[in-house]
Amino acid sequence: MHKTVLAAAFALALGTTAASAANIVETAKQAGSFNTLLAAATAAGLADALATTPNITVFAPTDEAFAKLPAGTVENLLKPENKDQLVAILTYHVLPRKLASNQMLAGPFHVRTLKATPDRTLAITKNADGVTVDNARVVKADIIADNGIIHVIDAVMLPSK
Repeated sequence: MHKTVLAAAFALALGTTAASAANIVETAKQAGSFNTLLAAATAAGLADALATTPNITVFAPTDEAFAKLPAGTVENLLKPENKDQLVAILTYHVLPRKLASNQMLAGPFHVRTLKATPDRTLAITKNADGVTVDNARVVKADIIADNGIIHVIDAVMLPSK
């Protein structure tokens, strides 16, 4: 009898967890500090891909990170005529696989992003001071979504090309 009750409780707990799981876009919305990123993803036509693509890692700049860009940069990128540039910047923040912080190598290493060529690799450095990705510092790692992982960063990474 106890096994049946325990099994039912376990099943109920699993069902509750699965029902509360959220994709990367929903998780970012719930956090409340990624409004600019979400607006940019929508303008670039990438929001659905971020919500539905399985096994991705997103290095997500906060609203404060976007605010550090020169005045007018975000507004300019959101214009329809700059969609290709916006797509390039946003896909530069996404890996085509899950990469948790415990999978990151000590020292510097490179990972390939979803950005089209050229300049599609990020330099990641993990040391005693934490993790940096290109020019951005990871301020919160391993936010798990049902289709991937989010690492919060403090700067917008801009590809060189």
